[in-house]
Amino acid sequence: MESPEIVGDEAPTSHRPGLICASFNQDTTSLSMGTKMGYRLFSVTSVDKMDSIHEGVECPDVYIVERLFSSSLVVVVSLSTPRRMNVYHFKKGTEICNYSYSHNILSVRLNRQRLVVCLEESIYIHNIKDMKLLKTLLNTPSNPTGLCALSVNHGNSYLAYPGSATNGEVIIYDANNLSNVTMIPAHDSPLAAVIFNTSGTKLASASEKGTVIRVFTVPEGQKLFEFRRGMKRYVSISSLSFSADGQFLCASSNTETVHIFKLEHHTPNQEDESPTWSAYVGKMFTAASSYLPAQVSDMMHQDRAFATVRLDMFGVKNVCALATIQKLPRLLVASSDGHLYIYNVDPQDGGECVLVQKHKLFESGEDPTEQQEESDPEEVPPPLAPSSQSYAATVALPSTPPSSSTLMGYSEDGGVKKGHVIPEHEFAEGPVCLDDEDEFPPVSSQSN
Repeated sequence: MESPEIVGDEAPTSHRPGLICASFNQDTTSLSMGTKMGYRLFSVTSVDKMDSIHEGVECPDVYIVERLFSSSLVVVVSLSTPRRMNVYHFKKGTEICNYSYSHNILSVRLNRQRLVVCLEESIYIHNIKDMKLLKTLLNTPSNPTGLCALSVNHGNSYLAYPGSATNGEVIIYDANNLSNVTMIPAHDSPLAAVIFNTSGTKLASASEKGTVIRVFTVPEGQKLFEFRRGMKRYVSISSLSFSADGQFLCASSNTETVHIFKLEHHTPNQEDESPTWSAYVGKMFTAASSYLPAQVSDMMHQDRAFATVRLDMFGVKNVCALATIQKLPRLLVASSDGHLYIYNVDPQDGGECVLVQKHKLFESGEDPTEQQEESDPEEVPPPLAPSSQSYAATVALPSTPPSSSTLMGYSEDGGVKKGHVIPEHEFAEGPVCLDDEDEFPPVSSQSN
């Protein structure tokens, strides 16, 4: 599943060494990472090795990089031009298009039908086949982290984003039919994380408190599950991710623990089959809960983690994902310390997950901690120059201001006409095919 990027609470700067952001693609088969020198794509279909798919050096200080499934389409946003989104066909070494917006781009989400760009107070929905702007959602509630989620199923394109800056409302929007679906009052506190399952039938959410994670049906918005991550302290949830089958949900935060929850309802029959002391106490709590205040009763009905992972670091940004690799369930944790950690998950008994592999995301001498020690914080190193006239020379097109005719000729939904988004140059000449496995939509050319 697609996961949120590794970014700090503060705005990222070009002085930041090493890893700036990381995200998994929609089916968790590859890892994208943005660095000071550009971006990299890795395959994560094997436990023992991480094959490098591509390294892009056309722009430095990449803080957003998103790949569409296993296709050649990749979206990149750089700190040097934070209002511009570049869309590349990395295998052909060509730029498909780029768009500029009125404010900094905070996040980008992709599926086979739509490309969504999130700013602090507006959202732009593009048709991924031709990159045409279909809809502009203006004056959305303040969303300084660019929090949003897009379902990846063929049949739907549900978009979730905060419905309020002061509480945990979630707006569900149909990005295919361009219409509102529902509003879910998910939490009392503002949202910190949202994610859809693979089929787009469930939505998981967490608030800024980070103690409770809830799962709702989509599009109805009915609460299905409520999981308690912990009661002792508030935490900052950095990512949520469903397993491909929708049976498990993992959550990582700024603490050293990653939690995995199992989405199953405990029936009375299941409890009768195992007459243990805990089952007996559980029944007593259930009976007593009808006489207690709703807040206490809700706490009793919340399920704890099915499995956990204890990381070696504390307070380090990370992104987690559940994947099936070599036919076994695994937990992947990409950390801003420059490593990818792979753990085995026991789908039957859960418990503590076992670390089976640790991959370095940087070559020797590129480690983020090494760079931090060696580099002068007052001096920004020049971008790495490409070794040949290949990819970088092809896509590093100069930015030119649009003419008035361009503005008048591109005014879908009023977004461009009002100056909110402007295509800086034409699409690549000729059709650009992205079907690596005859599965992904091609991006065709378009002229004004």
